[in-house]
Amino acid sequence: MAEDFNAKIIAEFRANQGKVGGPFAGAELLLLTTTGAKSGAQRVSPLAQARDGERFVIAASKAGADTNPDWYHNIRADPEVTVEFGTETFRAVATPIESGPERDRLYGKLVE
Repeated sequence: MAEDFNAKIIAEFRANQGKVGGPFAGAELLLLTTTGAKSGAQRVSPLAQARDGERFVIAASKAGADTNPDWYHNIRADPEVTVEFGTETFRAVATPIESGPERDRLYGKLVE
């Protein structure tokens, strides 16, 4: 079910230069492509984001679940990712920040 939901968001994002409607209308999402930690397959996840200067900030919240999303495990195994934002696509290296004042500051940007 979640895969179908995400597939629709991904298709809409790509068809409309990064814009989506529905519950995410007006939000700036990004698409994060990771390499599966177990499968080695490319996985695309639509994510809410905030900016911290030139950096994109995302949270591995899995909608408040007690476990991390699969993409988080993927970047722990291989931090090289592809990011799609608006009409841009670029390679990046993900840097997990799991605790401390920097994590709290960045998380605050997401909830603003």
